[in-house]
Parts: sequence; structure tokens; C-alpha cells
Amino acid sequence: MELVIQNAIVITMNAQRQVLHGAEVVVENDRIVKVGAPARGGKQRFRKTIDAKGRVLLPGLIHAHLHACQTLCRNRADGYELLDWLRERIWPFEAAHDAVSMRASADLTFAEMIKSGATAALDMGTVRHYDAVFESARESGVRLTGGKAMMDSGQGVPAGLRETTEDSLNESLKLLQRWHGQEGGRLQYAFAPRFVLSCTEGLLKEVGERARQTGTRIHTHASENQTECDVVRSKTGMDNVGYFQHLGLLGPATTLAHCVWLTAAEQRALHETKTHVCHCPSSNLKLASGYAKVPELLKDGVNVALGADGAPCNNNLDLFVEMRLAALIHKPRQGPTSMSAAQVLEMATLGGARALGLEADVGSIEPGKKADLITVDLNDAASTPNGDDPVSALVYSGQSSQVRDVLVDGRVLMRERELLTLDEAKVLAAAREHGERLAQQIA
Repeated sequence: MELVIQNAIVITMNAQRQVLHGAEVVVENDRIVKVGAPARGGKQRFRKTIDAKGRVLLPGLIHAHLHACQTLCRNRADGYELLDWLRERIWPFEAAHDAVSMRASADLTFAEMIKSGATAALDMGTVRHYDAVFESARESGVRLTGGKAMMDSGQGVPAGLRETTEDSLNESLKLLQRWHGQEGGRLQYAFAPRFVLSCTEGLLKEVGERARQTGTRIHTHASENQTECDVVRSKTGMDNVGYFQHLGLLGPATTLAHCVWLTAAEQRALHETKTHVCHCPSSNLKLASGYAKVPELLKDGVNVALGADGAPCNNNLDLFVEMRLAALIHKPRQGPTSMSAAQVLEMATLGGARALGLEADVGSIEPGKKADLITVDLNDAASTPNGDDPVSALVYSGQSSQVRDVLVDGRVLMRERELLTLDEAKVLAAAREHGERLAQQIA
């Protein structure tokens, strides 16, 4: 036996949605081997023991839409709608990146993820330097499914982000060959065409074909902003999701971020094709895009996950914030029971696992699954008293600062809020240095 977490309130997220009080979870190597009451009789010897008395133990939270390349641009892109935000602030910033600044941005992203209880992410990079993101994920220990942004078209795209269709495909395939399945499967590749307005039809068709050939995922944006939707209709004669369906890009291996402005036909298409949606409430509110009609999507059987999007449109990467918002913003329109805490926590765990194609391995605490786990202490002033429903307490009053321990593949990445795989002081110093340098380059 390698590790046991004892005395916890275990929110299993298993099929019965069991909550076990005073339970223990035993981990061997990278997997959970036992969930339940402590063994009676003689004491077992474990290489490591974490006493989680009075704390909640739950599956690691999962970002189903993230941009690690943008984190150094935090607090530098306020007051814009989507297309202006991209053209005037984000694309110039991304184009200024080199491999060193990209690594600094990824390190900062994964440090914030770990400290806020997220263990996995579906990430879209910028056009270049994506090796640096995978290198950071490899060393920090987080679970990453990601890929370079693909952009062979688009109005206002700076020279540093322009690529040909052939180059976009070739570089994506090289990254896939280098990284897909590395670290025992902890690192996975996903094709990431940015959105309809930055991709030719030829590129999108090729992405669908290459993803099917290689058995990899597709991660893109759809129907985030009303103006975007109008331009897509003008360009293609179709709505966003309808156009993706026409090109063969929808399906169980595809995750679409946002989906704020869906037609009824598009919602049916998502249901029929089993395409995943990532809800990003903070980003959609900050960019004045609106918000996805999540209760309707869930009622229709569409899998919905949660994501923070990028730091410049949020401006944090905290899934506790996203859970609270997702639970609240739909109630004025749909009523006080329209989004339960249990539904929201499922979006942040199992929903994210499904969106990453990892539901067989993560998203719940069950024997045989990967040991991606977090402990949360709800006993401070912000969450006391925490009532008799720990799920509700997590979603409505939980805060990322209450996360104490984080494990991925059974490896402890944070213990009592101390990062063990990243030097936090060095990460912050590098982020300040390179964030300022990039800002000066594009000023």
C-alpha cells in the first residue's frame, strides 16, 4: 500500500452519488484501490498518510476550456467585446510570445490551477511554442489535453499568428507524435482549430479527417458572441454548429466552448451527435457575450462541462468561482431549482472528464480510477456553519483558498497549500518579468 487518505467526508461522484463520512481512500501507484470505511483490527502500514479529518475529499476539478498561453495577459484586456478583444489585445499578445514567455505563462497557469483544486484541463494554445505548454504540464504534474491553435485565415490576424493550411496541419501532427500519450497517458493531444472565423473550410475538413484517423479530440469555440454568429452566417450561409456538423466535426470526440447563441436546430444537433459543451460563465459575462442556456442543454441530454477560459477575459482561473456563477446566473430566468449544486459539481468533475474523453479514468472517486483527488477544508469563517449538505456548501460557499491537498496520478502536487512540483516564488517572478516584457513589445 502506498497512500491512504483518512477520516474524510468523501464526495464520490459515483453512480449512486454517495457521500461517505469518516471514510478512507487507499491509493496504490496511480490508482484508487479502496473507498470506504477504515479497516478493522490491526493497523495497516502505508508509505504516506493524509489525515483529512473534518475535510471534504472529492475528485479533482476539471477545466474543459482553457488558454494557458494567455495568462500573462491577465488584467490587460478589460472593456472589450469578443472580436475587438481578440484583434486589439489578445492576438497581438499571443503573437509576441517566444518559447521562454510561453513556459512562464504555462507555469503560472498550472500553479493557479493546482492551488484552486483543478487537476486536469482541455487547453488551446496559440499558434506557436506549444511544446513549452506540454513541458510545463509534464513537470508540474497536471493532467493536460491540449493543442496548438490552428489559424490559416481571419481578419486582423497579426503576422506572428499567420500560417498556411499545410503548416498548421503539419505542426499539429508533429506535436501529436511528440506528446500524445506521454507520461503514462497523462498528456494527450487535441486538434484545436480556433473558430470558424480564423479557419478555412479546407483546414476544418482536414481536422475532422485527421482527428478520426488518429483517434484524437477536437477542441474549438462556437457561438460565443452575437456579432461572431452574424459574421459566420454571412461567410458560410449557416450557423456555427450547423456549419461544424456540415463539415463532419461534431461528435463524442468534440468539445465546443461557449455555445451562448444556439438555435433550436443547433441544440438538437449537439444532442444527436453527443458533442460536448463547455460553459464559461465568467468569461461570457465579462466580454458581454451573454450566457449559455445550460438548464435546457442538460435537460436535452447534452453533456456540459465548466471552464474558466483565459485569464484576460475572466480574470482568474478559479473553478470555484465558475461553479458558484453557474449555479446562480440561470435561476432568475429558470427558477430557484433550475441548477442544483449537485448538477454544477457534476459539470466540474464528471462533465469535464467526459469532455476530455477521460470518464473511464477520472471524474469520480471509485476503485480502479486514477487518483486525481483534492481535499477542501470548509471549516473557516467563509463556510461555517456548512450545514448537512457538503455538495451545496462547496458550490455556494466554497473557495479555492480552502483547497489543502492536490493529487494527480497518486502524486501529491500540493500539501497543505504548499506547491511541491513548482517553485511558486520563481513562477511568479518569471510571470511578472515576461508579462511586462510582452506588454511593452505590443504597446
